[in-house]
Formats: sequence, structure tokens, C-alpha cells
Amino acid sequence: MTNQSALILKMALMMLLLHGTDAKMDIIIKTLDVVVGEEIFLLCKAGAEGEIKWQKDGEEIDDEDKVSKVDESSSKLIIKNASMQDGGKYTCLCEFESGHNDDVTKQIYVYEGPSFGSTVTYHEFLEGTDGVVPCLVTGQPAVDVHWLRNKEQISSNAGQRVHQRPDNTVLIEKVRRDDAGTYLCEAIIRGRPVHKELPITVVVNAPPTAHLRAEVKKVMAGPETNVSLLCLVTGYPKPNITWITPVRGDPSRHHFNSDRSQLTIRSVARADYGEYICTAANKIAENSVTYILHVNEAPEVFVSAEQQSVSMGERLSVSCNVSGHPQPELHWLNKHNGRTLDSSSGLVRVVDGALVIDKVVPSDGGLYSCMAVSTSGNASRDVAIHTQPGPPQYLSVSSGPTSVVFSLKMPPVSGGTPITSFVLQYNRSAAEEWKEVTVPASDPLAITTLRPHTLYTVRLAALNAVGVGQFSETNTIRTLGIREPESPVLSSNEMKVEGNSFSVPIKQTDDGGTPLLHFDVRYKQEKEGTEWKDMQLPSGAEAVSLLDLSYGSDYSLEVAAVNANGSSVSAKFNFTIAEQPAKASSMTTGRVVGIVMVIFLVVFLVVDATCCYTNRCGLLMSIAVKLFGQKVPGLKMLEDGEGATNGDVKLKGISTPRGSVQHADAGVQTLTKEGGQLTEITCDKVPLTRHEKKQPGRDLHTADA
Repeated sequence: MTNQSALILKMALMMLLLHGTDAKMDIIIKTLDVVVGEEIFLLCKAGAEGEIKWQKDGEEIDDEDKVSKVDESSSKLIIKNASMQDGGKYTCLCEFESGHNDDVTKQIYVYEGPSFGSTVTYHEFLEGTDGVVPCLVTGQPAVDVHWLRNKEQISSNAGQRVHQRPDNTVLIEKVRRDDAGTYLCEAIIRGRPVHKELPITVVVNAPPTAHLRAEVKKVMAGPETNVSLLCLVTGYPKPNITWITPVRGDPSRHHFNSDRSQLTIRSVARADYGEYICTAANKIAENSVTYILHVNEAPEVFVSAEQQSVSMGERLSVSCNVSGHPQPELHWLNKHNGRTLDSSSGLVRVVDGALVIDKVVPSDGGLYSCMAVSTSGNASRDVAIHTQPGPPQYLSVSSGPTSVVFSLKMPPVSGGTPITSFVLQYNRSAAEEWKEVTVPASDPLAITTLRPHTLYTVRLAALNAVGVGQFSETNTIRTLGIREPESPVLSSNEMKVEGNSFSVPIKQTDDGGTPLLHFDVRYKQEKEGTEWKDMQLPSGAEAVSLLDLSYGSDYSLEVAAVNANGSSVSAKFNFTIAEQPAKASSMTTGRVVGIVMVIFLVVFLVVDATCCYTNRCGLLMSIAVKLFGQKVPGLKMLEDGEGATNGDVKLKGISTPRGSVQHADAGVQTLTKEGGQLTEITCDKVPLTRHEKKQPGRDLHTADA
């Protein structure tokens, strides 16, 4: 306390020095609210020198133990161990040396408490009952009490289920689990900012309850099946959980979670069925619930044999047992026709769960199924019954020169297993033993080693994995004589000619009793010196097709059918390939005119050149004379030739070769030598050109030979 007073005094002196002589009067105090028993310390600062006095509630305080002078301008008042009576108004009065008087007043509050005394801070209530939470508060002067929960003030309205009563207690009507928590009792000195808080804990106890999502569970037994039983438990304090399980179960397969509220049974077995009791208990009470676990077993089927091979006429018995929970029903099913065999009478029947056939026939072969039917599911097991095939029926027989072919309109009864082949038997008389051949079921049913034109008795039977079945009825048939196929037919009405390609259909009416091997085809152009061209078509060919033939030509075609016995007479056929059609011209009118002009120019030049060199006329001659004068190249030999060769005839100084013709002016005779004799030949006068008229010295001109 002394240290506090000294600190306050230092603070007051510092403030006094800071304010100087101009500061106003002031009372410096630590707090206005003082707890009973604590010290009251007041420091009066006058601001200037003068005489300072203290008053309480208007009465002067002259107790020197309480009042003491600090310096000429300040005084202090100290009340140790304050009581309730020390509260009031304290006034500091100063008579300054200047004659001026001043005072300052402070209100001091002295209080005791508040105190919560022996208030209990922990309460437990049973769920559903009424609970009262008291708060015992003392203090001076008057103390106000408020209750808070979750930072919200509890109402004092009596109509609320949870409210504050006039005696400062809290009433909780019909306590619920959510009423549990912390309540705050707040005590406040009336009119002053002095308060205290006391937290009080409320616990709501509840008896345990255990309930299940489903009281009955159904599961299927099996190594992969796990089942969980969940026991939902409530209550406070937290209940302990225990389980009672059927004694026949295997505890090693029972697994619990951390609070034992869930029981898991792994690899559920039939022995796990029964009652499972979950019990929840705390200090208040205990509660139990019961699970009923139904464990079903999937049906299973067991047969004495899954496959039975039995000969026709023998007795057959296959037993069947079924198991499961609940116990399944047993049924036999013929999978071939879909019929259920529940009757205990007939040739095929069920006796004490066993399939019984007294005398097996081929139609009894096939798959049978033993079925187990229950609410837990269905199961089945197939049994295959095999026996020999039935006799072939609805068959026809045809013959060739050395063969007999069987045709089946429908396959025989298989006997429950596929027919792999057929046994074909034949003989020529009843006294002769049967001969036979075995033919795969996928091949043609034919006997191919017979004699031509011979009477045979034939029959056949099917063969499967069990053995040979019953034979068909016998058929008597005579083989045909050996002969070649007939000539094929080539129809001119169906002939097709496209460009230089030709085709005509082939129709074979009779193969001669033996399958065709191929067709021999040959053709040639009807033109001297051409040879036949050969080709071969397969027996299944439907037409003869020839390509790249010559346009505008006649052709001969011959086709013959060939089997193992020989070749037919060739069918002959003649046809014509038309001329190749002319290609349409793509020239335009301009191109045609241009070509005509070029042809005309070439013809003109040829004619003019001929005229120039033979008759010394024409346009080229005129141009040559202008360029070379009278000495036109190529004419010198005619003008200057002086020597005559052997057999030449000299006429007016010009040499003429043997056999040539010389032309002179009009009326002049021309001589030629034929066989060593000269004959007289006349010639029309050739008109002179313009240049020739200008040369009077020349009177001889050259003409065509």
C-alpha cells in the first residue's frame, strides 16, 4: 500500500511541475471505486501556494493521521482500511495568498463483494425432470444478479421453459439433453461498473437406449459373405455395450469396433443364424435389443453322373440330390423339348429324385437338367444322355453309271451326340453279304464303286460316338450305262455383243450321269489363214465370254462338255463383230477452212512448179525470169546441149534423148524413135509466155515428155 501511495505522489508531483503555477485545482485519485479494507488515497493539487483544507460530505477533516501537507501547493488525504462509511464526497479547498479561494470535489464509492459464497458450481439432472440452479450472491451496496448461457441472457419471463426466478435461481423445466452445458451467474454492484461472474456446469443424465435399424437380417452363407450388426446406443453417461451371440457360432469370426456398437461376422456360415442381443448400460439403467439373423444357403445340386452312354433298349437311372436353406424343390427338365418331368409314370419318369428311363430310344438322347428351386435362388446341373442315332427317314435314292446317291430331306435323330458319319451298305442279291462304305456327315452320301447297268439293294445308317444306329428301309435301284454328256446349248436369243466383246450363256441339259469336269471352248475368225484358239471353262461356268475380237469380222465358236466318260458333240455357233464406229470429229469450222486452204496452196504450188519446169510458165517462172533473166537454172542443158549420144535424133541443133518428144512451132513435125524407127508425131502448139514473146531468136520450146 505504501508503494502505491508513493507512486501516486510521484505522479502528482510530475503533473504539478508540468502544469506550473497556471494549473487549475485538481484531485488525483487511483480509482473512484474502493473495496472495503483497501486504502483511499487522494492528492490535491492547488496550482499555487496557499492554505489547503479537506472536507467530507461538507464536514472538515482535521485528522492529522489522514491529512498531510506535501508542499506549499499540494496536500494528500490517506484513509487506510476503508470501510463502507468512508464512501462519500471529498472536497479540497485552497485559500491562495492572493486572497482568492477555490475548491474541487471527488465522489468516492466504497463497496463490499459481490461474493458467491457457497454456491455449488456442478449440477446433475435426470432427463425429463425439473432442475433448479441456484446462485447465492452477497455484497454492499445492493447487488443485481443476471444469468447467461452461450453469451445470451436468460429471460426472467416465467412463461419460458428455462427462466430466472426472483430468488436469482434458474429453473429448467423437463430437462432435455441439450440443456446440458455451462451457465454463467453474473453479480453486479448496483449503479457501479463492478461485477463478478461464476460459471456453473449443468449435466443432464439419460438412461441408455439401444435400437436397431432392422431387427431382422437375411444373408446368404458363403466364404465371401460378411454381415454387420449395428447397435445404436444413446444415454449419459456413455453406456457400456455388451453382446450375447448364439453358442453354435464361431467367436473367432466375430469382430467388434472400438465401442463395441458394431458386430461384424465374416465368412457367414449356416451355424451363425439365431438371436444376437445388444445390451447398453450406465449408472442409471440398462437397455437391450435383439437381432434375428437368418442365414440362407444357396441351393446346390449333386447328380450321380453328368454323362451317360447307353445302348438302345437298356434301362437308365441317374440320381439327383439338392441342398440349401430353405430346402429347395427338385425338378427334372428335358432341355431338348423344354418339358418338366415331374410325373412318376411313363417311359421317362422321376422316382425319388432320380431320372429313370426303362427302355432307351434314340429320341431319349440329349440334355436333361436337375434343378433346385427355392427363395434363396435356383441351381441346376446338366446330365447328357447319349445313345445310337435313329434310322434315316424321308430319303431318296438316285443312280449314275457307277454310283448311287442318297438324299436326306431331314437328318435322323442324333441320339444326344452329334452324328459324325454315315454307313452306306449295298449288295446285288439277298444271298450276298452287305458291303459298306463310311462317309463323313459333311460329304455327299454316295456309293461310287458300283458297276454300270446293275441292280443293287442299298440302305444307310447314322454313326455317332456311341455307335451305329438303326438302318433305313432298303431301296432297290439300277445303275445307268456309261455315256458322255449331251452337247451344251448356246442360245442366240441371249447372245450379247458389246464393241469387240462377245458372250453367250451355256446351258447343260444332261451330264451323262457323271458330273461334268469342264467345258472345252475354241473359236476362230472366219478368215483365210487364221487358226483356232482354245480355252477351257470350269464345269460351273454359266457363259462363254470372248474379249478383244477384231471389228468387222465373222467368227465361229464351238463348245463341248466333258465328264469322266468323254466329251460331248461340240455345239457350234456363228456370230459377227460389227465395224468399229467412226469417231466423231472434234475439228471446228475454222480448223477445217484452214486445212482446206493449206491443201489448196500445196496443190497450187505443185501445179505451178510443174508448169514452170515443163512449160516455162506460171508464177514461179515469172519470178525466176525476173531474178535470173533469160538464164533460168535448169534450162541451160536444153539450150546449150551440142553433142548427140548414141541413138539420139538431132533436130535444129537440139539434142533429144532416146524416147523423148520435142515440140516445135506450130506445124513442125516431132520425131520419136521406137524400135529403131522414127515415126511422125504431131503436137498442139504451146502458147508462148510473155517472156518468150520478147525473145525473137528462140523458136523452140520444151513440152511435157
